Amino acid sequence: MNLNQVTLDVTDVERARAFYQRLGLTLIVSSDHYARFLCPGGATLSVHRVETVVLGQSGVYFECEDLDDRVEALIHAGVVFDHGPVDQTWLWREAWLRDPDGNCLCLYLAGENRVNPPWRVA
Repeated sequence: MNLNQVTLDVTDVERARAFYQRLGLTLIVSSDHYARFLCPGGATLSVHRVETVVLGQSGVYFECEDLDDRVEALIHAGVVFDHGPVDQTWLWREAWLRDPDGNCLCLYLAGENRVNPPWRVA
């Protein structure tokens, strides 16, 4: 089983489309109620129009080899972050932001620690 597609609820597909393209995702499907983007590495992210977005505590993570430079470039492009890159105790470096509907997004760098942290279960 391979997780390769995530769909987020949004109230305005056009606004979400512009936001995710600004983050650097490639638009591959577009309509008035739906858009799908190709992420580097082959996974896809889509947005689907709903009347009201019900936010949870979940986050969508995008790994970036150039995390600090990417965050700086996005800030200069007008993207607002909840906080910039911070080293975490679980050996990831994370920057958090929200899309225009409030969905939580994390740009991070984990490298080998994503699948092989020092405390990995044998």
